[in-house]
Amino acid sequence: MKKTAASKKSAAADRASTTEEAPATEEAPAARKSAAAKKAATAKKSPAKKAATAKKASAKKASAKKAAPLKRQAPAKKPAVVPKKATAAVKGVAPAKTVAPKPPRGESRTALVRRARRINRELAEVYPYAHPELDFENPFQLVVATVLSAQTTDLRVNQTTPALFAKYPTPEDLAAAVPEEVEEILRPTGFFRAKTKSVIGLSKALTEDFGGEVPGRLEDLVKLPGVGRKTAFVVLGNAFGRPGITVDTHFQRLVRRWRWTEETDPDKIEAAVGALFPKSDWTDLSHHVIWHGRRICHARKPACGACPIAPLCPAYGEGETDPEKAKKLLKYEKGGFPGQRLNPPQAYLDAGGKPAPPLGAG
Repeated sequence: MKKTAASKKSAAADRASTTEEAPATEEAPAARKSAAAKKAATAKKSPAKKAATAKKASAKKASAKKAAPLKRQAPAKKPAVVPKKATAAVKGVAPAKTVAPKPPRGESRTALVRRARRINRELAEVYPYAHPELDFENPFQLVVATVLSAQTTDLRVNQTTPALFAKYPTPEDLAAAVPEEVEEILRPTGFFRAKTKSVIGLSKALTEDFGGEVPGRLEDLVKLPGVGRKTAFVVLGNAFGRPGITVDTHFQRLVRRWRWTEETDPDKIEAAVGALFPKSDWTDLSHHVIWHGRRICHARKPACGACPIAPLCPAYGEGETDPEKAKKLLKYEKGGFPGQRLNPPQAYLDAGGKPAPPLGAG
């Protein structure tokens, strides 16, 4: 009986201890569940974080892509500045070859060059005897005659200079002349006081600075009183055989009519037209253009109907187009009248040209 009671107590104690330990064994699954839940939560949160991080990274990449072109852009180009050497308006300097004329609308530069050179070839056939229309026997006479030709005709100068050079044949003679006596001789040319001052001044400069000789360089010639680029190129081309373009009123008018250039400044016209032709053609080109302007392509009423280059002229129709009426507008030898020189070259006389009468001959 005692053993049974003891064993009962022991069994009860065992059951009690088992009952007390049971909750501990039940807590382990709960802890595991809790850890699993935490892991699951962490696992759920980490994709969200990854997604947010990925979004931020993609946003940064997108902004970097947008910003990248700005960083890679080349710096803005500065506007091109035309070098000063491209202009040819500086006195005492040869025309710049780099100055290119502006072709007419619809005409390329190549077409303009071809048309301009063809016009010159045609004019060379029309005026094979073209020459400077001032009478002269030496460079001194030519430079004086060219200065006197301003604001008057070559004919009037040619009728006046024989008396001038008979009395003052050298620069030393004209430099020592009495101004009033020179004025009286030059009166028929107009602006005779100003011209007297110029020819006496340039004679003094030739005597004092160049030993009484006309210099053969452009930079020296333009230093003489009354001598500009136009006069200098007349002297260089016709007394020294050095090419030059003479931009007088006839030359300016015709090259604009032919649309070789739109320039109005003589120096710029010289540069633009010079760029269309080889330098060796410049002197003869000047003669051809000036002769055509005096004989056919007049300022007020061009004789378009009698013009040999009408098919090449963009201004055809500005003047008289009827051939019979146009013939009546021709001047000098083209119209059967005397030329401007009292002593023209033999080639001109052989071609049918007539010498001009002396002053006072009627």
